[in-house]
Amino acid sequence: MNIFILRHGIAVEPGSPGINKDSDRTLTPKGERKISQVADAMSTLGVSLDVILTSPYLRARQTADIVAEGVGAKKKLAETEHLAPGGSSKKLIEQIAGVKPAPDNVLLVGHEPSLSELISFLIAGDTRALVMMKKGGLCKVSVERLHYGRCAVLEWLLTPKQMGLLA
Repeated sequence: MNIFILRHGIAVEPGSPGINKDSDRTLTPKGERKISQVADAMSTLGVSLDVILTSPYLRARQTADIVAEGVGAKKKLAETEHLAPGGSSKKLIEQIAGVKPAPDNVLLVGHEPSLSELISFLIAGDTRALVMMKKGGLCKVSVERLHYGRCAVLEWLLTPKQMGLLA
């Protein structure tokens, strides 16, 4: 199984006019453009997705929507509270492992520092591996048998700038 991990795009700052909760922050126009480039780069790389799981926070959902549209996977998108800030990585892994039929390619869209910690946990078995996901950054890990702990190989970690060059 390939697991693609995407940090949401650039969002409006907390406390911006009309934004009362962190979960209501939207992507900026620049954030939308950069995520469109990420979707284009994913298509260029030949990425196909069987499942897309996203945080229910608006900026992550918007990011997932743009990518799903760009790679033709709109009907494969679902929200999970396990990708929201403070969500459970263990429950997220259980959720992915429970998908039937087992997917070959999964995209997870969420937030920092949770995503970097998830990558570290999957490749090292703990959160000590220092991984930094930029807004709009995309990581690919491969897994023979998904379980809670060290089970993945880091294939690549791309910045939004690198994705833009591929688009």
